[in-house]
Amino acid sequence: MTIDRIGVIGGGAWGTALAQTLALAGREVVLWAREEDTVSDINTRHVNRAFLPGIALDPRLVATDRLEACAAADAILLVCPAQHVRAVAATLAPKTRPGQPLVVCAKGVEQATGKLMGEVLAETAPEMTLAVLSGPSFAADVARGLPAALTLACRDERLGRALAERLGDRQLRLYWSDDLVGVELGGALKNVLAIAAGIVDGKGMGASAAAALVTRGFAEMRRLGHALGARPETMMGLSGLGDLVLTCGSPQSRNMSLGRALGQGESLASVLGARVSVTEGVYTAAAVVRLAGEKRVEMPISAAVHAILEGRVSVDDAIAGLMSRPFKAED
Repeated sequence: MTIDRIGVIGGGAWGTALAQTLALAGREVVLWAREEDTVSDINTRHVNRAFLPGIALDPRLVATDRLEACAAADAILLVCPAQHVRAVAATLAPKTRPGQPLVVCAKGVEQATGKLMGEVLAETAPEMTLAVLSGPSFAADVARGLPAALTLACRDERLGRALAERLGDRQLRLYWSDDLVGVELGGALKNVLAIAAGIVDGKGMGASAAAALVTRGFAEMRRLGHALGARPETMMGLSGLGDLVLTCGSPQSRNMSLGRALGQGESLASVLGARVSVTEGVYTAAAVVRLAGEKRVEMPISAAVHAILEGRVSVDDAIAGLMSRPFKAED
């Protein structure tokens, strides 16, 4: 199976980091970006000042504002924000070939429908072969060539293993799985829980509270995963627990840093207004709470984050509400 030409759709930090890794590994890479300045920066200065500043990019990396250039590749990585996946995929699909691999790298749940990205793509690009790439990774680390390990999920084992081999390299280790739902769900939920972890940090609640938050947040992740048919070992793996630990443990995470700002008393509008990159957890929280309600899954931490983001409760009241819940057996 020949996978030498890779199209990467999304010129943000993560899309650029993946494109950089692939270029350094000797693949032919074309990166689509919506912003004209980003395309120009990558092609002429070999940098992405807006989304990945301070990192020199491989001169072989080519950027474009034409989706057709990516559609001609052997495989396509979809790395746009989760809430834009439907629109981008609908534009992309007519330009692609039946069976062409489409690797979704966006981490989120569609706010308007409560659907995972795989479900969205089944509706908008049904003739393409879906895969999912997710796991504990900061874009700047990966772009600098620091070691990382991710999970690549695909129901077609032969294609999944081929993608893992061609998209990975010595510094980016990829493990194959056929559990698309589990891999997707972990990447989406950790963003919501990372906002909660940031609030704990911003309020100065201490390491014990942080550990409790991550543990009980993981319990929510497992419960929803079970309801949606994800395998327990997937939730315990890189794309579940691994990504949760990373994202809840460092302000390098956009979601955790947003939560920290909320915990320190800043408003959501002021935090988002100062950012150029999307903070996925803000949009995923509502979808997760909706999905949990439909599946009758108890997710009090996620619900509290959603209520804070909507302005229905204060940070202090949300914390008080969680701490005053009835005592129960640990699940």
